[in-house]
Amino acid sequence: MPGARNFDDLKGDLTRSYPGLSPQLQNIATFALEHPQDMALDTVARLAKGIGVQPSAMVRFAQALGYEGFSGLQRVFRTRLVERSNNHPGLRNYRERIEAFRAGHERPGPRGVLSQFVADGITSLEQLLEHVAPADLAAAVKLLAGAKTIYVLGHRRSFPVAYYLSYALTQLELRAPLLDSVGGMLREPARLIGPKDALLVVSFRNYTPEVVEIAKDCHARKVPVIAITDNALSPLARASRICFQIEEKTSMPFRMLVAPMCLAQALVVAVGEQLG
Repeated sequence: MPGARNFDDLKGDLTRSYPGLSPQLQNIATFALEHPQDMALDTVARLAKGIGVQPSAMVRFAQALGYEGFSGLQRVFRTRLVERSNNHPGLRNYRERIEAFRAGHERPGPRGVLSQFVADGITSLEQLLEHVAPADLAAAVKLLAGAKTIYVLGHRRSFPVAYYLSYALTQLELRAPLLDSVGGMLREPARLIGPKDALLVVSFRNYTPEVVEIAKDCHARKVPVIAITDNALSPLARASRICFQIEEKTSMPFRMLVAPMCLAQALVVAVGEQLG
């Protein structure tokens, strides 16, 4: 099978082939979706060093996806970069300004930490505009506005986003209970979710196993599942009707919640508008 010619088809190929790849090639696949700009611009040697594999593994990865060599795969990432630059003319210069800002504020102490988070937060929000498809947003809003009950689920670092969604949707006078595991009672209420309800689930790598299991079970029972996660290889991408993939590149060893929280707020306000 020849390799995909555009980035969306490539993501679909990766999602389908990922379970059959070796652990080494799975690591490359995850990196590729989380760092598409690096895949477009860096050399094979530099990419391999960053992932912790040999350059030959990068070639094998490309061949596993139907390309003759790595250059064919990289061409897809470069085409994506050109298309996004054309759609967002100021984006490249904007990111250059952010990089300059970050470089000029790298100093120890609380002020330096704050500067790093501010720069990464701005970049995350700019990426959010790129990665959220208007059709997905509209479909999610319509689904949430028409659901009998909106169950919200998110544990660990995703919990703040899930808690906000439950709180804010309740303020719209919607039934939006937060599913938690207090007393080990997570699966029991989850079994009550039906096809006329909706499950709004949030989880990022490393994904909470119980959250993924609940999403898979609901999806199998035809419950509409809306997921907020990180990329096409997330287990939630295969267990949801609508999946928002917030790809994020940060210089900090912590996941930023700026973009997921912004998306959560946008969903709530848009649902409120839909309800009039």
